[in-house]
Amino acid sequence: MIRCGLKGKYKKEFQLKKDKLYHTDIAIVGDEVLFDLNRDGTGIIHTINPRRNYLSRKAPKMRGASYRGERLEQIIAANIDNFFIITSAAEPPFNNKVVDRFLVAGESSHLNVIIIFNKIDLDENDSMDSWVTLYKGIGYKVLTTSTVSDEGLDELRFLCSGKINIFWGQSGVGKSSLLNKIFPHLDLETGKVSGSTDKGLHTTVTSIQLKVDKDTFVIDTPGIREIDPFGIRKEDLCHYFLEFGEYAAKCKFNTCTHNHEPGCKVVEAVENSQITSERYESYLHILETIEEDIIF
Repeated sequence: MIRCGLKGKYKKEFQLKKDKLYHTDIAIVGDEVLFDLNRDGTGIIHTINPRRNYLSRKAPKMRGASYRGERLEQIIAANIDNFFIITSAAEPPFNNKVVDRFLVAGESSHLNVIIIFNKIDLDENDSMDSWVTLYKGIGYKVLTTSTVSDEGLDELRFLCSGKINIFWGQSGVGKSSLLNKIFPHLDLETGKVSGSTDKGLHTTVTSIQLKVDKDTFVIDTPGIREIDPFGIRKEDLCHYFLEFGEYAAKCKFNTCTHNHEPGCKVVEAVENSQITSERYESYLHILETIEEDIIF
């Protein structure tokens, strides 16, 4: 590993492209860069190659901020082959609305998304079966895993092989424990779930890309408490709920937000149980929180 700095004083610029505000010249985890090696073994980055993709969210709200339209984009990582969304059957409890927000972030970034239901050994009543069936029915690759019983670990290791993989989820769902289990030499710090809040305690404090094999990399990310997908307009949100597509195309208005408009075929599909009420409720919840992003 070579510690590198940026050449000169990079001026942060913003560009608007495909309705997304993004940083073009700041190196992030996963970037492919060219650098000059110094005599002391450090490096100076002079070129950041174009990104083939990247994953981002709205930057967390600043304490004390109250006005709308103030949140910028926080890029998590770039040049990703597999985006693993980690959730847990318990400790912390499963939250489908959080999973759906991660899915929107992944779909809007055009990533290969894989959902992992971790800590499946704690699912004594098999309550996760219906959720696994739901997401598989939409078309997602879904794994059930356990670091206790080793369920799903061989398949997870296989899916990671030869790829750049990012693991992202709420605090406490067991990202680092999973990585330690399939790649024992990583020896990542793991944490516990707070008994008073049922929420995870942060252990990973910054995103880091780790080489685990000749051509296999994993990006371990800090657990998060909230995620708001960035740069999505209300009329475009339905594109990132895959099962909405065939119905949305038949709506009376091409700017339909599938909320209150007459002749909405998505609402009709929900009423006819062709789209699940749980997914539609997630859609409405995200729709309500979409705000205009500030542009400088």
